[in-house]
Amino acid sequence: MLKVVVHPANVQDRDGAWEVFGAMAGHFPRLKLVWADQGYTGDLEDLCEFAYGWRLEIVKRAAQPGFILLPRRWVVERTFAWISTFRRLSRDFEQLATVSEAWIYTAMSRLLLRRLAI
Repeated sequence: MLKVVVHPANVQDRDGAWEVFGAMAGHFPRLKLVWADQGYTGDLEDLCEFAYGWRLEIVKRAAQPGFILLPRRWVVERTFAWISTFRRLSRDFEQLATVSEAWIYTAMSRLLLRRLAI
């Protein structure tokens, strides 16, 4: 993960995206493409490219029922599955968003270090 921003559940995905994009701006000069799900549709695509120079690509659901592998959606789902293996992150135990963010960074660091050590 490049950046984590935890916000209250009453914040829409599109509104929360600006917090993430603002925190990432200037830190990743090689970043050109951002994948997002359908919660980020709307004017966010054009505004993201205008404000930050990043292309926002929305991964849309398939129209037909049943399982269909969506491009790059598996990356997000796999990452959530990795994070949920940590007991502390399996439920909302923390009262402060900054503590939750710190635990996510800790979990991802541990996962990456374990893969490097193999």
